[in-house]
Amino acid sequence: MMKKTKIISGLVSSLFLLTVFTACGANEEANSAETVTNNAVESESESETSDNEVRIVEHALGETEIVGTPETVVTLYQGANDVITALEIKPVGIVESWTEKPIYEYLREDLEGIEIVGEETQPNLEAISELEPDLIIASLTRHEEIYDHLSDIAPTVVGEAVYDWKDTLNIMGQALNKEEEADQLLEDYNTRIADFKEEMGDDLPIEVAITNFRADHARIFYMGYAGGILQDAGFTRPEGHDDPEEWGIKLSSKESIPEADADMIFNFNSGTETEQIEQTFKEWTSHPLWGNLEAVKNDQVVMVEEVPWNSAGGYISAHLMLDDLYEIFEIEE
Repeated sequence: MMKKTKIISGLVSSLFLLTVFTACGANEEANSAETVTNNAVESESESETSDNEVRIVEHALGETEIVGTPETVVTLYQGANDVITALEIKPVGIVESWTEKPIYEYLREDLEGIEIVGEETQPNLEAISELEPDLIIASLTRHEEIYDHLSDIAPTVVGEAVYDWKDTLNIMGQALNKEEEADQLLEDYNTRIADFKEEMGDDLPIEVAITNFRADHARIFYMGYAGGILQDAGFTRPEGHDDPEEWGIKLSSKESIPEADADMIFNFNSGTETEQIEQTFKEWTSHPLWGNLEAVKNDQVVMVEEVPWNSAGGYISAHLMLDDLYEIFEIEE
């Protein structure tokens, strides 16, 4: 009898323990499910907050309110076409390139098939509107007069000069909610600049001028696109060429050739009228005043390409220009 009582008692104890363990397991599962649900709610809440976050971006024509992260973007100048590619975002609309139409070859793989919405100097407002963008990137240089029209279509941020790629990178990083990525790109550029200057060592500074020949005239570029990058890289400019407010000058006559005097000249030719450009180039460079320039006498005139040195005006093209400098001065990275 006593043995049977012990067995029954043991069974009761086992059943009690099983009930406790089952209850605990159920509670743990319930708690776990509740935690997952709470995390999902928090994650969804954070996503909604991010999607609805309102940011104010200051730019050349004021301030623009942007809600969340833009997904359909139109870029209206070459530097913006370049920078949006560097930020690894595919726009829905871009403007046509100046040469190598419709898209510069170095950007073609990334931007081929994107809707062309006119030229940089004359974007097609109707075409832009049909794309229903949630952000437009414009430039003070080109689009000040149509800013209100662009803003009626979508929030619009405006870069300063088309050649100021650092400003373009800055405002686009803010507008696209990609500030960390933009900061990293700038850091990468600065690291490469520092490496170039270190490798050049005592050879810097070198005084350089930037000349440009077109079908009907010649130019000297001051502190435009290439001028800013050359300054970063440790080069100096002739007196009067270092004015940050001036892109440069059109030379009215060959008597102005001495204004290009420097230890070294970087020259690129511009335009599609190949024969006329070549004729202008020969006429000017065969003039005695050209032959008397220091760089010419010392065989220090270097021909470079227009796209990376001027017309592209972006972050990726800045690295292409640095590629040229490494090659010209026979420096290995």
